[in-house]
Amino acid sequence: MKIVLDTNAYSDWRQTGRWNETIATASEVLIPAIVLGELRYGFQGAARGPENEANLLRFLADPVVRVLDVGDATSRSYAVLKHFLRRAGTPIPENDVWISAIAVEHLASLVTSDGHLDCLPQVTRVTE
Repeated sequence: MKIVLDTNAYSDWRQTGRWNETIATASEVLIPAIVLGELRYGFQGAARGPENEANLLRFLADPVVRVLDVGDATSRSYAVLKHFLRRAGTPIPENDVWISAIAVEHLASLVTSDGHLDCLPQVTRVTE
């Protein structure tokens, strides 16, 4: 299974081991650049910031892990999802729309504990 890791899923996995089986058995683990930005923002000024960054770099070096940028196809998926949310009257945090768009674009399941993403039937969420 190909998965996209959301920020909270990566953090949960590092802190508690949650999602370990999902990550360990994935054929591809896709990390949106947006997630990297959110993680690194969290590392700023934290006592364990340098250790967290080192752990992230080791994880990113794994051959099944790939960082994904936002491109033209992502922008198209984003537009469809954002329009859907607006028509449904169910706004969600902006970064979550982008992360969801990347999952849709790459036909990957999104690993997240964000329940508000249930309002996007276009996104396949991994649940434990």
